[in-house]
Amino acid sequence: MSDLSVSIVIPAFNEERRLGASLEAVTAFLHTQPWDWEVRVVDDGSSDGTVAVVETFGSRDRRVVVQREPHRGKGGAVKAGLMAARAHYRFICDADLSMPIGEVVRFLPPQAGRFDVAIGSREGMKARRVGEPMYRHLMGRLFNRGVQWLVLPGIEDSQCGFKMFTANAVNSIFPLVTVDGWAFDVEVLAVARSQRLRVLEIPIEWHYRAESRLNMMRDGWEMVQELIRIRLRAARGAYRPRA
Repeated sequence: MSDLSVSIVIPAFNEERRLGASLEAVTAFLHTQPWDWEVRVVDDGSSDGTVAVVETFGSRDRRVVVQREPHRGKGGAVKAGLMAARAHYRFICDADLSMPIGEVVRFLPPQAGRFDVAIGSREGMKARRVGEPMYRHLMGRLFNRGVQWLVLPGIEDSQCGFKMFTANAVNSIFPLVTVDGWAFDVEVLAVARSQRLRVLEIPIEWHYRAESRLNMMRDGWEMVQELIRIRLRAARGAYRPRA
């Protein structure tokens, strides 16, 4: 048996329709692995049957748990789930499973080197994007240029929804995270950078899902404003390690 312990943390807001298929794929994969594992679905105050879907899976395997939270946004759900998770390695996984779950082995020993935070990247020679419209790709790259210019130079894909953290990294980073909305990824990485943690980008296969709730036209301006606030917090030293 492996001595690896892995928590898969899935933030979910009104994901009744998509979540069942994703949990089926995730648990089927995990049952083939020798790891100690849990799947922790963090319900972000859903008004549909999201909780019932998770409870059905949990009745079959107690390692699938639902964590109920008030509605705060994806960032708030991710923070709550990662801090409640039990395992040494803690992985954020989007509910739409746009990255095939088998790719998670790239984020773990022995494939991944030493790291504190390993982030999925849809950029680079070994990454593969499937089915993404060109306009969405261009909008994403434009946003990333702004992220690199303002906050995270050298990080090619801060917004991919698949990220691995060690337990120590979670305990260092997330008490300082304040953003509950879409820009939380940027703040997480800004904290990691301020604390000189080891951040790796892992190229992945990623499949575009048309049902994505992120709307760059609607949400883009709010994200830009949050980027500016994150930069100011970093400049003030708000993300440095606590004494």
